[in-house]
Amino acid sequence: MVNWNSPEELVHDSDVFTKFMHVLLGLYAWEWATSLPFDFSVLTGRRGFKWPMTFYFLNRYCLLAALVGIIVSMNVQSEIDCQSLYMFNQIMGNFAIGLSSINLSIRTIAVWKSHYFVIIPLVALILGHWVLLLRTVVLVKANWVDALSTCQVTGNDPKLITAVYIYSMIFDFIVMCLTGIKLGFGTRQKSELVKMLYLDGLMYFLIAFTANLVAVVFSVLNLNPVMSIIADVPATVIATIAACRVVRRLNSFVNSQGVDLYTPHSGARPGQVTSGGFSSGTVQFSSSTRQETRIQMDVISKTHYDDLERGESPGEVKSAAY
Repeated sequence: MVNWNSPEELVHDSDVFTKFMHVLLGLYAWEWATSLPFDFSVLTGRRGFKWPMTFYFLNRYCLLAALVGIIVSMNVQSEIDCQSLYMFNQIMGNFAIGLSSINLSIRTIAVWKSHYFVIIPLVALILGHWVLLLRTVVLVKANWVDALSTCQVTGNDPKLITAVYIYSMIFDFIVMCLTGIKLGFGTRQKSELVKMLYLDGLMYFLIAFTANLVAVVFSVLNLNPVMSIIADVPATVIATIAACRVVRRLNSFVNSQGVDLYTPHSGARPGQVTSGGFSSGTVQFSSSTRQETRIQMDVISKTHYDDLERGESPGEVKSAAY
């Protein structure tokens, strides 16, 4: 039987952990680099910038900063301010955890617009999530150890970290259920947009839930200080990749449906195509009967949402697309 707390095992696990973090940085760097064209299209104005995209960008770049900081802490050879570095890593990592959940919950808030009995508790859950995340930041303590020529964590609360991932699992489950209830039940015919919101929400939950579950299992087992946290960073990376891909897929999906984008203030008329991305105006879907479904890129309007689910053309409705 393996003695998980033997010096030899701790050295081996630490070596595996270090190499694993480098692999995760490489994986996320590849994901980040391959999706840069989307970011540039937003930043250069080819896709209109909407406020939910703020969480998308923060999610991506907070995690990138956290991974770079982790690699720096593992490879430093001379004395540094370990407390500041580990505090930075914890802040960026926790922000990535919270923002990945927010990226999906915004969509749920959008489809439940004007149903405050759903929105208010959901916002309360988001705030509770962030209270836990910020609490773990202030507990981190790290010092430089001359004998080892590295930083060493001297203060943390493993139980609180476990609570963060359990909370994330429950939060994502509630968000998925709320989205499923609104989009997946009680309608015979669903538009392609509704199917996209529903399937992507389910996909995100399954991926994020599994990743967080593995992190919770290792934390609860508490085999040794290294193994108890070995799945934490992978869970955050996987959840962030899934959440950001959901945002990009929805954005690209709307653009791929033969839509005409125009800005009302520019004098464009229905049927006039503007180049690239989301404009701040209206999206029109043309049908053979010349009926139009106009979707303004903000949030789904409750007044017309049921018409959208039935595949009708009610006039102007607002979309959850970013």
